[in-house]
Amino acid sequence: MENDQHIIYGFSKKSRDEKLELVTRYLADPKSAIALFKSFQHANSKMQRLLEEFSENTITNFPLPYGICPNVLVDGKIYMVPMVIEESSVVAAAAGSAKYWFSRGGFKTEIIDTEKIGQVHFLWKDDKNLLFARFPALKERLIKECFHITENMIKRGGGIIDIKLKDLSEREPGLMQLYCTFETAQSMGANFINSCLEQFAATFKQWHLLQKEFSEDGLEIIMCILSNLTPNCRIKCYVESDMDRLNDIVPGWSGKEFARRFCLGIRVAELDPFRAATHNKGIFNGVDAVVLATGNDFRAVEACGHAYASLPGRYTPLTKTELSDNHFRFILEIPFALGIVGGLTRLHPLVKLSLELLESPSATELMSIAAAVGLANNFSAVKSLVTTGIQKGHMKMHLLNILKQLKVPENRKEEVIDYFKDKVVSVSAVRQLAEKWHLTGVTEN
Repeated sequence: MENDQHIIYGFSKKSRDEKLELVTRYLADPKSAIALFKSFQHANSKMQRLLEEFSENTITNFPLPYGICPNVLVDGKIYMVPMVIEESSVVAAAAGSAKYWFSRGGFKTEIIDTEKIGQVHFLWKDDKNLLFARFPALKERLIKECFHITENMIKRGGGIIDIKLKDLSEREPGLMQLYCTFETAQSMGANFINSCLEQFAATFKQWHLLQKEFSEDGLEIIMCILSNLTPNCRIKCYVESDMDRLNDIVPGWSGKEFARRFCLGIRVAELDPFRAATHNKGIFNGVDAVVLATGNDFRAVEACGHAYASLPGRYTPLTKTELSDNHFRFILEIPFALGIVGGLTRLHPLVKLSLELLESPSATELMSIAAAVGLANNFSAVKSLVTTGIQKGHMKMHLLNILKQLKVPENRKEEVIDYFKDKVVSVSAVRQLAEKWHLTGVTEN
């Protein structure tokens, strides 16, 4: 975009067509760009209006593939799990793992806790010891004056769990916080928590002004915000099997040899943060896809998981293995907060269908499902890495994308796919074959 030395005013107030015209004037072919943008708009104008209300300055929609991972057995219940993701091989990998573990008891989960966290950060210039001494009375008042916000949540089994006073002044002079914990029942709870925190701040300021021993400017509220790091809102998910039942998971390999190699793969991630980052990314391939399909916040889930992986003082993998005698167990322990009410869960039509497809799970059941798919993806990835290599399966799935890029005609794609059944797939290899067979730029019959 050329710098024409002026700012655009009132963009949000323009109609969609006006926004399109303004945006595309900076592109090489505005007319074609407008047509392309409009081709992704929903034909149903009511649906389009609904989608546009989810965000701001919308000019079109950006579709992502909506796939299904069947045969996911979690805690004795079978699910067909919706996954929204654009990366090839992720759904296939999850489905392969789900099918493999189906006959070995499936995925088992344990909810560690569902506690969420919020903080009121403030500067304190008055007597700190006096504040600590009077905090029990302040805490009681904070909870009481927040009841108009918490009343309905309490009826649903949630509410305020606790409020603690923390002193951070050793790191920053005067810095302190109200460290608040919540139960948000079936919702992720961000809006509820933030509303409570802002009420806490208002009550705190009023209380401070009434204390004669404190100065008028002795309290400065900095911010009120939930934390996406929720180490106690955590789930444990695992698969397990006797090693004898792992025989021939890779042709010619014994179960014990596979387990040994698999554990070495996990050990590398434990020792090397560069490997751990990619290792955990593979977990979130599955988790995020379920989170997106069910209208939850994948950015919050990612931030929580990666921060949790760093709590030991270095970045670590979220999965681990346990071997004992002839037994293999593969475990994921991961914190994240999901909801089945609030946000897009009651607004986006596909989110509604996703939750219906999952038989209207509770928030904790949804955590179990997402964790199971994350563990499934990680199992497939590590299994490939320590045996055949990751690229063999991934590039096979990527082959269709390469054929699209090279504009190979639909009626010739099967020939190319068949050719690469026993060969290594790469962009250059496919391009060379396409040129040799005169498949690029060919008009389809």
